[in-house]
Amino acid sequence: MMRFILSRVLVAIPTLILVSIFVFLLQKLLPGDPILVMAGESRDPATIEMLRERYHMNDPVLMQYLYWLGDVLRGDLGRSLRTGLPVSDLILQKLPVTLQLAVMSMFFALLIGVPAGVIAAVKRGTLWDYLANGVALSGLSVPNFWLGIMLILLVSVNLGWLPASGYESPLVDPWRSLQTTIMPAIVLGTGIAGTLMRHTRSAMLGVLQADYVRTARAKGLSEQIVVLRHAFRNALLPIVTLSAVMFGELLAGAVLTEQIFTIPGFGKMIVDAVFNRDYAVVQGVVLVTATSFIIINLLADILYVMLNPRMRATL
Repeated sequence: MMRFILSRVLVAIPTLILVSIFVFLLQKLLPGDPILVMAGESRDPATIEMLRERYHMNDPVLMQYLYWLGDVLRGDLGRSLRTGLPVSDLILQKLPVTLQLAVMSMFFALLIGVPAGVIAAVKRGTLWDYLANGVALSGLSVPNFWLGIMLILLVSVNLGWLPASGYESPLVDPWRSLQTTIMPAIVLGTGIAGTLMRHTRSAMLGVLQADYVRTARAKGLSEQIVVLRHAFRNALLPIVTLSAVMFGELLAGAVLTEQIFTIPGFGKMIVDAVFNRDYAVVQGVVLVTATSFIIINLLADILYVMLNPRMRATL
């Protein structure tokens, strides 16, 4: 197992280097000169030259990348051109918000999508199957922004059950935090639940036709034990991989959903940074998001091996 983990880590390192190169070049491709923005409205030539020397802008591009990469490895992602605050501090402020919303959304999606997929596969061709497929198709088809607005109108405006927008940290007020994030989590989790339902159903249909499942039934085991202990356990493998990808996408931030519900997460942060041409923040968010995505996929690979005895036997 340790050899497998080490091999996956060695594969991830070149990917991280390529991501860092892309993120660095992103600033070079964006319009405008960040040094002029930092110099202010006066744009004093002496100030501009001093800033260029400080940030190594007069050096070749390769040297600029190496200086930037060295700062990143020390945890220095630069400073916001708009506020002057360290980008790492801004990310640490927003990361818990996005992480909380991603975990809640994924929990809702797994709670709805996986059981619905199992039931649809077991009850194939019945009303339950058609109902589950219809709900999954609706979740995939309905735009998040429309669903979010409808939930605000129904739950917040008409019924007054939940706040329409805003965010409260769970460390300050756990109940208020749950109230402010449950609707965004439902909006984000609906589409993921539909995807998980369809993949779970497909995986379960393939497993239920396997020889070992027919053997378990021939031994007289109850249908519940056959489905949950023998079929579902083997159908989990593609679901784990898909869930990791979906969770990584959630960590990237849901721009529209966060804007609708005024959630101060990564999505809103990167939109504000793009509009303000705050290149350092854009770089930092993209780098952290891409790194998180790679780490999550690495953990999914490890979990995949732990769940699959055949892969463990080949290690």
